[in-house]
Amino acid sequence: MTPTTPTGSTTSTGSTIPTGSAPSGAVDDAGGSSRSDATDNRARRAAGPGRLLAIVLTGQLMAVIDVFIVNVAVPTLRTDLHASGAGTQLVVAGYTISYAVLLITGARLGALIGHRQAFLAGLAVFTAASLACGLAPGTGALIAFRFVQGAGAAVMMPQVLSLIQRAFTGAPRARALGAYSAVLASGAALGQILGGVLVQADLFGTGWRPVFLVNVPIGLVLLVLGPRGLRGAEEERPGAAGAGGRGAAGRYGSLDLAGLLLLAAAVLLFTVPMVLGQERGWPLWGWIMLGLAAVLAAAFAAYESRLARRGGAPLISPRVVGAPGMPLAVVRILLSMAANGGFLFVLTLHVQGALGYSALRAGLTFAPTCAAFGLVGLNWQRLPARWHSVTSAAGFLLAAVSFAGVGLVLRDGSDGGAWLFVCLLGVGAGLSLAYSPVLTRTLATVEPRDAADASGVLVTSLQLGMLTGVAVFGAVFLGRATGVGASADALWVTCLALTGTALCGAIAGLVRRVRYLR
Repeated sequence: MTPTTPTGSTTSTGSTIPTGSAPSGAVDDAGGSSRSDATDNRARRAAGPGRLLAIVLTGQLMAVIDVFIVNVAVPTLRTDLHASGAGTQLVVAGYTISYAVLLITGARLGALIGHRQAFLAGLAVFTAASLACGLAPGTGALIAFRFVQGAGAAVMMPQVLSLIQRAFTGAPRARALGAYSAVLASGAALGQILGGVLVQADLFGTGWRPVFLVNVPIGLVLLVLGPRGLRGAEEERPGAAGAGGRGAAGRYGSLDLAGLLLLAAAVLLFTVPMVLGQERGWPLWGWIMLGLAAVLAAAFAAYESRLARRGGAPLISPRVVGAPGMPLAVVRILLSMAANGGFLFVLTLHVQGALGYSALRAGLTFAPTCAAFGLVGLNWQRLPARWHSVTSAAGFLLAAVSFAGVGLVLRDGSDGGAWLFVCLLGVGAGLSLAYSPVLTRTLATVEPRDAADASGVLVTSLQLGMLTGVAVFGAVFLGRATGVGASADALWVTCLALTGTALCGAIAGLVRRVRYLR
């Protein structure tokens, strides 16, 4: 893998953005060059990007898994803690709420204090909160620690893309982003699987607690390796000269508190009813919150645009939001992740509720989807280059066929046999083709100085897509499922809705000449 040069950050077009520092092997006044020093530096750094990628992707995987790992532990957790229905909901949702609300803020903090420092700080909070969750004496404490855990993940996660953008260039960057995509979305299925394994094992009679405690040793290892392992990314120090002659302090000199409050409030008002609305029967307050979220989102967009015109430092740069391909990328990511989150949720309910699967078997049901998603995410770039522009649309089409297939093979109330395995492979491969190329191709157009903003926008889109999918498709399924036969019928109807969503993604992927989607 080829790291970026010490003199600047190379963009996808091969141009270099100067950082104002001389190269380590610069020609001296006598006309000679320090070739041996440059060679030594390259040799010392040759393995750096590989270590960096392993560290940040492991941290990212922990954060993504924790969104889902609790799902299959809920029955055991509720019995052990004597938790109410609302308390159990908040144990599951608390992490997701704080995670989604603070993601954009986490991206900006990385730009302010340095992506490496922000990643390690978020990792430390996440690891400590995981330990506290695993040792929590009651429901109230567990809910509080889950919110803290989500906050740590929100600080850690946006730095992953930024560090990859700065540590890699060219083909190595594309491969690193492929690995990032595979980890990010396959973590959902992995969380289900790992949760089932840990709950079923009941290690030392600890029941549900290992689903949190498993993060602690991994987090500690990453905290030990991180300070050295993350030095492979040459990042601009806060206050140093930046691209275009402006220092980082000029670009990120303030946290844009007004924008932060508007965005946090909008995301919170959207997230809470998405997470809790289904269980509460979609009360009036949920719809009011969704309406207010739309109003605040519009107010946030108007405020950020006005701040940028005045020469300020908006929380999300309009330049990033309007970058080529970014609006369409957000639409594609929302659709693919809504389908992904909704499908995992309803199929889990069906196999555990109607088919009587254990936590372990329910988790392992998603192994084909997880494996296909990861393999395709890592290898789609091996396809001929002329096919890359249509991979997303093709992925959505494959996912649509596979969703319909899952509904058909389970419609009679059976376990689907070998055909279910085939359909689950198709779901994983299709969603990976729909999502991974979008992320990689979009980020190829983003300059390294905008990596933090782009990371926050795309990861937030992913998270909101997951939440929306669980809420919408969960409502479709639960509205019709009351027994084995009814559950199978409800799954069939839900799979038809998922098929329609995937077809919308395919159509969106083919829209290339509509200016506002470019």
